[in-house]
Amino acid sequence: MSEALVIILMGSRADEGHCQKIAEAARTFGLDVVMRVCSAHKTAAHTLQIISSYEGENRPRVYITVAGRSNALSGFTDGAVCAPVIACPPPSEAYGGADIYSSLRMPSGIAPAVVLDPANAALLAAKILGINNPLVQQKVLDFQARQMEKILKDDHDLQA
Repeated sequence: MSEALVIILMGSRADEGHCQKIAEAARTFGLDVVMRVCSAHKTAAHTLQIISSYEGENRPRVYITVAGRSNALSGFTDGAVCAPVIACPPPSEAYGGADIYSSLRMPSGIAPAVVLDPANAALLAAKILGINNPLVQQKVLDFQARQMEKILKDDHDLQA
């Protein structure tokens, strides 16, 4: 079991498929993952209870919040924790995609990162947690090496 923890908070079970993609990618970096359902709008006390339970643990952690429409979950979480928060809102065609602004525009003093791709949200979490965890950092470096090898092979194959 890894020391590093990724806590995925989803606004509803409708976001579970998106969260599974994040979780699968995070696990490839050797990260422990938990997924929880909570809502800053509908169950604020429950959300704070969940956050408090993880904030009480003495282990490195990153929160990844997944909420669409009016994404209060990311800002709410960021304001309640000292660990990094990554907002990874699910894709949406609603409102012409303008609901993304609820993940981008935050009040002063609230600073979740926003990463749209689930695998990239997991990668950012791994990079953050890898700062103090050589095993996670090595998995990130290995991933980057595989990415580089693929590009170089594709370029070589194209030239052949």
